[in-house]
Amino acid sequence: MKYTMLPITMALSLLLSLSSIAQMSSKDEKIFKDAQTAKEAFIDTDGLMKNLFSDAYAYAILPNVGKGGMGIGGAAGNGVVFKNDQLIGMAKMTQLTIGFQWGGQAYREVIFFENSEALERFKENRLEFSAQASAVAVTAGASANAKYSDGVMIFTQTKGGLMYEASIGGQKFSFRDISE
Repeated sequence: MKYTMLPITMALSLLLSLSSIAQMSSKDEKIFKDAQTAKEAFIDTDGLMKNLFSDAYAYAILPNVGKGGMGIGGAAGNGVVFKNDQLIGMAKMTQLTIGFQWGGQAYREVIFFENSEALERFKENRLEFSAQASAVAVTAGASANAKYSDGVMIFTQTKGGLMYEASIGGQKFSFRDISE
């Protein structure tokens, strides 16, 4: 009996995920696919991140963040949020910085949530970070000693471009439940 329930449970879980995806717009579907590719890229670069994805309470992946500046800078990106590897919503990040900066850059970002409180702060749009202050650049083995800070852990991975920066500012996030 126990072994026959496992395939049924897995099938129902997959069906719920697919029904969530079916409710997304074509833009959201592209972000979802890009997030899957970004997750693979994070794990390919640092194999230890596979454990972070499976052990985290939840995580958000922003697969395409664009950043640029000349004195005043900004960044923006969209992403997806997963809990127990189930898609639960869409995320948006904006960033404003002031200081010495010049150039442009594209990167991806993943935010791991340690517990329900951290995820709820994110979902209620009460989560903000100082720009790049708590993000770890993903390289082989970078996640080995990473720790949660205030319930979150952030990793970034450069995709292209060049940015010189000594600035201050912050990231602001918004969350949209996909069941709406």
